[in-house]
Formats: sequence, C-alpha cells, structure tokens
Amino acid sequence: QVQLIESGGGSVHTGDSLRLSCVASGGSISTYTMGWFRQAAGRKREFVASITWSGYNTKYADAVEGRFTVSRDNAKNTMYLQMTSLNIEDAATYYCGVATWGAAPRDRVRDYDFWGQGTQVTVSS
Repeated sequence: QVQLIESGGGSVHTGDSLRLSCVASGGSISTYTMGWFRQAAGRKREFVASITWSGYNTKYADAVEGRFTVSRDNAKNTMYLQMTSLNIEDAATYYCGVATWGAAPRDRVRDYDFWGQGTQVTVSS
C-alpha cells in the first residue's frame, strides 16, 4: 500500500513562491503517473498538474500553466510542485496522488488510487 505525505505548504503573499513535495513510502512509485490536485473550502477537488513516470510528459490546468512546474525524482520516491506568482485563487489544500494504471498524465480525481493527506497553502494580499 503506497502512502503519500505532502509538505511545503504555508502562508505567503501574492506574488510569492512555494515548493511542495510529495514523498511516497510503502512501495516504489517510479512506474506510475502522479498528480497534484487542490481543494478550496466549499469547492470540489480540482486538477492542478500531472507527470508521467519518466517525467517527460506533463499536463497542467489552465489556471496554473506557466506559473507552476511539476517534477519528480524517482530515486527519492518524491514529486514536487514549484509554484510561482501565487495569487489569492491558488489558496487551497494541495493533495498529491498516484495513478497505478495508464501511461499518460491524468487530470481526473477518479483516475488516482492513492492520496496524501494534503498540505495547506494560504495566500494573502
């Protein structure tokens, strides 16, 4: 059973940057697609970014394209999300997930089999 732990969240101001990490344990995630999602209070969990096992293919939500970068280090069983130019709309709890099937980036919640507990990002003006 893969377990995921997110970290790196915090309170920042608009325009600031943060880097989130997602560390996997209980098994290797080196052959799986991984993704980042976020959920703001009162809203559904939404796709942010996804990366294939090799790291060569990525996909981003339109709202973060050009500002966020997803990457991974399979040797460390870790995925990252570098977030820049943060704005108020980016405030949410960020979750990482593992999709154990398929070779392409995944942007649907139901495609993911394992989830972390989330890390909160707060953005103030």
